[in-house]
Amino acid sequence: MNQLPLLSILTFTPLIGAILLLFVNKNSHGVLRTVAMAVTVVTFVLSLPLITGYNAPGTDIGGFQFIENVPWIAAGPFQMSYHLGIDGISLWLVILTTFIMPISILSTYTAVEEKVKEYMICLLLLEVGMIGTFISLDLFLFYIYWEVMLIPMYFMIGIWGGKNRIYAAVKFFIYTAVGSLLMLVALISLYFKAGGGDFSIIRFWELNLDPTTQMWMFLAFALAFAIKVPMFPLHTWLPDAHTEAPTAGSVILAAVMLKCGTYGYVRFAMPLFPEASAQFTPLIATLSVIGIIYASLVAMVQQDVKKLVAYSSVAHLGFVMLGLYALNTQGVTGGMLQMLNHGVSTGALFLIVGFIYERRHTRQISDFGGLAKQMPVFATMFMIVTFSSIGLPGTNGFVGEFLVLLGSFESSLRWYAIIATSGVILSAVYMLWMFQRVMFGELKNPKNQTLKDLNAREVAIMLPLLFLIFFLGVYPRPIIDSMAPSIDKLIAHTKVQKQVAQVAAPAAPQLPAGHVAVPGLPEGHPALPATQEVK
Repeated sequence: MNQLPLLSILTFTPLIGAILLLFVNKNSHGVLRTVAMAVTVVTFVLSLPLITGYNAPGTDIGGFQFIENVPWIAAGPFQMSYHLGIDGISLWLVILTTFIMPISILSTYTAVEEKVKEYMICLLLLEVGMIGTFISLDLFLFYIYWEVMLIPMYFMIGIWGGKNRIYAAVKFFIYTAVGSLLMLVALISLYFKAGGGDFSIIRFWELNLDPTTQMWMFLAFALAFAIKVPMFPLHTWLPDAHTEAPTAGSVILAAVMLKCGTYGYVRFAMPLFPEASAQFTPLIATLSVIGIIYASLVAMVQQDVKKLVAYSSVAHLGFVMLGLYALNTQGVTGGMLQMLNHGVSTGALFLIVGFIYERRHTRQISDFGGLAKQMPVFATMFMIVTFSSIGLPGTNGFVGEFLVLLGSFESSLRWYAIIATSGVILSAVYMLWMFQRVMFGELKNPKNQTLKDLNAREVAIMLPLLFLIFFLGVYPRPIIDSMAPSIDKLIAHTKVQKQVAQVAAPAAPQLPAGHVAVPGLPEGHPALPATQEVK
C-alpha cells in the first residue's frame, strides 16, 4: 500500500468529483447531491488504508510515511517539490476531514435549495484544500493548499449565508489573507536562509537559525496560525463567520479548518523556531487562558445558540494551545486529542443547531423552550453532545482536557493550568444553562408545539458522531498509541534544537581554582582569604 500514491489519490478524488459535477444539469438537485455524497464516501473509504498501513513493519515508526516526492517547479533560484507524507500527528486530522465531509453533505439535503451545483463544488474543493494542508511536506505546496481552503469557504459564507453574510465573508477573507501573506514572506526568507534547494520542511528543521531571525520568522508564522485557530484577540472573525455560514460551512469550519491553525504550530512554528517558541511560550499561554475565560464569559450572555457555540470553540481551542505549549507528552497528546474531540463535538453541536433552525428559522434561545417533550430523540442526542462539550467523564471531551491540564500542570505552565481549570466550570455553566432554556420548561410558543422529531436522515447524520463521542471517551488508546512516536519525536527534536543553540553560544571563561571574576579587575584575580573583610 505504501507503493501506491495513496495521498495523491486521496487529495484529488474530490477534485475529480467537482469536475464531474460541471457536467450535471444544475436543476438535477438529487443527482448533484448523490454524486457529491458518493465522492466524499469514496474519499473516506480511501483514507482507511492510511490507518491500517501506518506503522507497518519496515516503516519509520513515528516518522513520515506514504511519502511522495517529485520535483515540481524550477523557476530561477526557487525549487518546489510535490512532497507529501503523513505521521501520527497528521494521520488523524486527515481521517477527521474525510469523516466529516459525507456528514456535512448529508446535512445539506434540505438546508440548501438554491445553486446546489455550485454549493457542492465548493464543498468538494474545500476538501481538496484541507487534505492537502495536512499532508504537504513542502512549505510552498502547503501554502498553496492553505490558500485554496480560503476561496470556497469565502463563497459559501458570502452566497449561502445569513443576512449579514457579505460582512462576515469579507471579514473572514481579510483576516485570513493578511496572516497568510506574512507567512509567505517568512517562508521565502527561510528558503534563502537555507541557501536555496527546495522548500522541504524536513530540511528546514535542521537549520540552526540565530535567535533574532527565529523571533521574526516565528512571529510571522504564529500570527497566520493564531488567526486561523483563532486565538484571543484575533478571534473576532469567527463568531460572525459561524453565525452567517450555512450549517455545512459551520460544521467544516469548526471541525476541520480551525485545526489547520493548531496543526500549523505543531508542524511548523514549534519545530522550525524552537528558541523563539520557548521565548513566546508565556505569551501564548497567557493568550490561551484569556481566550478560555473570556470566550466562556461571552458565550454565557449570548442569545443566539449558534453564536454561543462559536464562542465555545474559541474557549476549547484555548485548551488545545495550552496543551501544545506545555511541550511534554501529556500536554501535546491532550492537545492533539482535543483537536479531534472538538471536531466531533462542536461539529455535532452545529448540526443540532441546524436541525432546529430548519424547523423554526430562528436561533434565538428565547424562542424555544419545552422541546424535550415535543422532540425526545432530538433532546437525547442534544444532551449527549452537550455533555461531551463540557467534558463529562466517559465522553471524548474529558480525555483531551484532562491530559491538557495534567501536562500543563507538570510543566512550567502550572499556574496557567490552575487558572484554565475555571474554563471547565464555565463551559458547564453556559452549555447546561442553554440546554435547559431550549429543551425544558413549557411549550409556550405555539410554533414549538408542532415541531417534528428527527427523521431517519438526521438520525443517520448524528449516530456516527455519537459513537465517536463514547468511543474516544472510553477507549482513546488506539489513537494515542499511533500518535505517541510522532509526538515524542516532535518533543525530542525541539529540545535537541534548543540544546544545540545553547552549545553554540559562547561559553563562560574557565578560571583556575581559587580565582574569581571581580568587576574592574583582570580575569582570574586571586580569591581573597575567607577572613579578610572586603570593603
